[in-house]
Amino acid sequence: MKRVIVGLSGGVDSSVAAYLLKEQGYEVIGLFMKNWHDDSVTISDECPWLDDSNDALLVAEKLGIPFQTVDLSEEYKERIVDYMFNEYERGRTPNPDVLCNREIKFDVFLKIALSLGADYVATGHYCRKDTILKEGKEVHRLLAGKDPNKDQSYFLCQLSQDQLSKTLFPVGELLKPEVREIAKEQNLVTADKKDSQGLCFIGKVRLPEFLQQKLQPKQGDIIEISSTEEMYNKTIPNFNSKEEELEFLSLKYQYGVNNGKIVGKHQGAHYYTKGQRKGLAVGGTPEPLFVIETDVKTNVIYTGQGKEHPGLYRRGLFISNDELHWVRSDLKLQVDEKLDVMARIRYRQSLEKATLHQVDSGMYIVFENPQSAIMEGQFVAWYKDEELVGSGVIS
Repeated sequence: MKRVIVGLSGGVDSSVAAYLLKEQGYEVIGLFMKNWHDDSVTISDECPWLDDSNDALLVAEKLGIPFQTVDLSEEYKERIVDYMFNEYERGRTPNPDVLCNREIKFDVFLKIALSLGADYVATGHYCRKDTILKEGKEVHRLLAGKDPNKDQSYFLCQLSQDQLSKTLFPVGELLKPEVREIAKEQNLVTADKKDSQGLCFIGKVRLPEFLQQKLQPKQGDIIEISSTEEMYNKTIPNFNSKEEELEFLSLKYQYGVNNGKIVGKHQGAHYYTKGQRKGLAVGGTPEPLFVIETDVKTNVIYTGQGKEHPGLYRRGLFISNDELHWVRSDLKLQVDEKLDVMARIRYRQSLEKATLHQVDSGMYIVFENPQSAIMEGQFVAWYKDEELVGSGVIS
């Protein structure tokens, strides 16, 4: 009997994951990760981790498996929260859920599980893994979940071959309604529990208030840029090299205060992110204002009217070599190689046709169609068919 430690989060997906593994004959142990102590910044009055750990305990009792709680709040603060503050301060938009999987669930948690004699760890993620032989070596493939509405492979885009080799995803072959059905049949307390929202393990937070713990409010101007601004109609020059063209397609627009008009005030450029519509508190425009750029150095937010504003769109992006990650290291591109893929720049986005171009300093990704709100700090992930093969942090 192989031993599997399941990250029981107190939700329905991990509860069913534990049940399925037990049915398959594994020795299953439930482990709840407590990662957050500060309830002052969560929106809901109830204390989310307390309710969740109680539900996880009830599920473990129902399934007749051992259960314990580990406190990882120190590691979580160091590796996730401090990183978030740092990224927002630099005017970037981090994705804490991707980081949480790389740094906490499949690193700190995985090491604890292995020290408890586990052969594998398992989570309730909607994705699949299979293993193929290539040149006599085992290669683990990270595949999209069967449920197209719930596929969570994007959140695992930073995992390594080593991490995948010790991981199981029991609900990846199921649709969400089937998971709920199994939970009902087994009378699990989590059967009808709503899916958790907000930051991985923290619950729903008010981001500005959360960031204000470290980043002080600082008043600045909100500037509106017209969609007819000259820079949006620049002619495409003749390029001397492919790399020049890639750089041109990936350049973001550079704004100055003279490009538009002041339409309001904000309390800190680092609280805002590209593509954001809510929280600007500027009315009286025919179409809603969207953030098209933030400048944390000058503390200015640039906005434009409507979600079709040209300032929101571009076709290319760049990833520096040190922020490039191949889940399938055997498919890694060499300098001057290119690869056609399907890619996404955020979790809920549909996959889009794109081409990877490896250069000396990193990798360009050029999309067939312009993409809205490409944000530095976000993760871009690319796929061949249903397999996620690599990812990187947008520079």
